Amino acid sequence: MSTLTVWKFPEADSAQEALETLEDLQKQQLITVHDGAVVSWPEGAKKPKTRQLSNMTGIGALGGAFWGMLFGLIFFIPLFGLAIGAAAGALGGALSDAGIDDSFIDQVKQKVTPGTSALFLLTSDVVVDKVVPAVEGLKGELIHTNLSDAQEHKLREAFHEE
Repeated sequence: MSTLTVWKFPEADSAQEALETLEDLQKQQLITVHDGAVVSWPEGAKKPKTRQLSNMTGIGALGGAFWGMLFGLIFFIPLFGLAIGAAAGALGGALSDAGIDDSFIDQVKQKVTPGTSALFLLTSDVVVDKVVPAVEGLKGELIHTNLSDAQEHKLREAFHEE
């Protein structure tokens, strides 16, 4: 089963650093990153910069339309190449199926602000006892996951979140 997680970081370049750590862990076969996107919002910028992890896309990847729709909803970034109407409705349904609703969108809007960054990931095959120690020092805050409550509690506990 794939897990969608969203992590917020206190600096505009921290999400990219976290991604580099995860890429190293993937090379060691400790996690599989199917897809993702980095959001970086430098201090003073009117809107964040977004980048899909296109080099990691493959089977199970969410695709550019998913990320475009998601970031358009969250940050009001124009949706390039996205057909209006049925396609938007279908993607809206896909977002809801992944647990991405108005509450999620509001939460990300409140937390990802100028001077911060975020990492959106679709992962599987995580070797938790190896991955958690490797990412503990990154100071990421888990904003969202589609894990079960028990799994999410364990993950938050590992990062000492309340």
